[in-house]
Amino acid sequence: MLLYEDILTGDEMFSDAFPVKVVDDIVYEVECAMITIKEGDVDIGANPSQEEQEEALEEGAQQVNNVVPLLPAPEYYVRQKVLLDLPQAVKAKLAETNPDRVGAFETGAQGFAKKVVANFKDYEFYIGENMNPEGMVALLNYREDGITPYFTFWKDGLKEIKL
Repeated sequence: MLLYEDILTGDEMFSDAFPVKVVDDIVYEVECAMITIKEGDVDIGANPSQEEQEEALEEGAQQVNNVVPLLPAPEYYVRQKVLLDLPQAVKAKLAETNPDRVGAFETGAQGFAKKVVANFKDYEFYIGENMNPEGMVALLNYREDGITPYFTFWKDGLKEIKL
């Protein structure tokens, strides 16, 4: 199993327990889903019946993203941070740890930033559990179906830890 940790803050961002794919060698896309949680319930992985699902919501359960509990952070909405500060911080860290990767990161980051700017209103933003504003910002968006959520993370802003 792999755990992905923010290189700037050490926050755990996600694990490979979720479907992960690399896009354009610049970002990870992490598939996620909306789940229902309720205090005291234990999720054994079984799908509830429609009646159980309705009953759970009636009793104060809430719908959450299944990756977000691993990212216990508030939404973070700052254009400057997402598009300028974070890529620069990742680039500076790469210059120290992997200088050969800096050029590819710069090129890829510019292309990805253009996609984010073009669709900025479609994203929700999250930070790691330490709520350090200097760290990784996770971008939540939805697939073309408008239902399936996924997170995007800067690939070079994370390190893999084998568990």
